[in-house]
Amino acid sequence: MDIDGVFSGGGIKGFAMIGALQVLEARGFRFVRVAGTSAGSIIAAFIAAGYRSDEMYQMLEETDMLNFLDERKTLIPSSVGKWLLLYWRLGLYKGDSLEKWLYKKLEARGVRTFGDLPHQKLRVITSDVTSGRLVILPDDLPKYNIDPRTFPVAKALRMSCSIPYFFEPVKIKNKGVPFLFVDGGVLSNFPLWLFDKDNVQKVRPALGIRLSSNLEGVPVKTINNAITMFGALFETMKDAHDARYISRRHEKNIIFIPTQHVMTTEFEMTEDRKKSLVELGRIRTEMFLRKWCY
Repeated sequence: MDIDGVFSGGGIKGFAMIGALQVLEARGFRFVRVAGTSAGSIIAAFIAAGYRSDEMYQMLEETDMLNFLDERKTLIPSSVGKWLLLYWRLGLYKGDSLEKWLYKKLEARGVRTFGDLPHQKLRVITSDVTSGRLVILPDDLPKYNIDPRTFPVAKALRMSCSIPYFFEPVKIKNKGVPFLFVDGGVLSNFPLWLFDKDNVQKVRPALGIRLSSNLEGVPVKTINNAITMFGALFETMKDAHDARYISRRHEKNIIFIPTQHVMTTEFEMTEDRKKSLVELGRIRTEMFLRKWCY
C-alpha cells in the first residue's frame, strides 16, 4: 500500500523510527513522499534514496556516533576554549563530519542533490533564525536565489539537524547577506501539516511517526532553576506549533513512540540501548497497526 510519511525530530532517539520502519515494510507499506525534521529528515532522506530499514540500522550500527562531535582546534584550555567557541561560533561542534557522512551514504545510492530525486519526493524542515521563519527544503530555496535541483541533500539534512548551541548553524549567503539556519525542530518538529491540509483531498494516507507520547501522555516538567527553565522553554517552543495543529486534527494517523527516557544528544549510546529503542519502535508500531483504519 502506498502512503506518505512524516518523521519527527529527536536526535539519537531516531533509532526507534527504524524499528517502526521494519514493521511497516513487513506489512507492505511503500512511501511515495516523505518529510522530516532533524533526525526524522535523515530517516526520510534514506527512504527517498532507496535504503531499507535493515540497511539503515547496519549503517548506524557500524558508525561511531562520537565521530560526529567534531570540535574546532584551539590553543586555549579546553574548558575556556569551548565557551569561547560557543560564543563566537554559536555551537560546540562544527557538524562537518555529519554532513560528510550523510553525503557519502546518499551518494552511494546516486543521490547528491535534490535534482536526483523525483519532484517533492523529499522535503526537509529547517529554521532560518536570521529572518525568523520556517523553511521547507527544497521548496523555499528560490527565496535565497538557489536552484533547488543543484542543492546538496546532505547540506539540507545538516541544516535541519543543527541543534542550537550544540552544532554550529549553517550559513548561506543571499546577495551578500548571511543567513543562519538551525534545527527545524525550533519551529516545527513534526511537519505532518505538509501532507495533511484542510480542504485538500489526500491522494493517499499520510502516516506520521513521532518520538513522543500522545498529547494526553506528555509528562509534567519539573522546573527549579534557570537551566531547567531554559530546557522547558525550548521544549515548549519546539512542540507548541505542532501540538496545536495535531490537537485539532486526528491523532489516528500518528505512531507515538515515547522516548523521554533517552537524551537527544546521547551519542555515546550503548548497543543495548540502540536495540531497545528499535524494539520500542517495533512494539509501538505493531500496537498502532492493530487499530489503524486508513
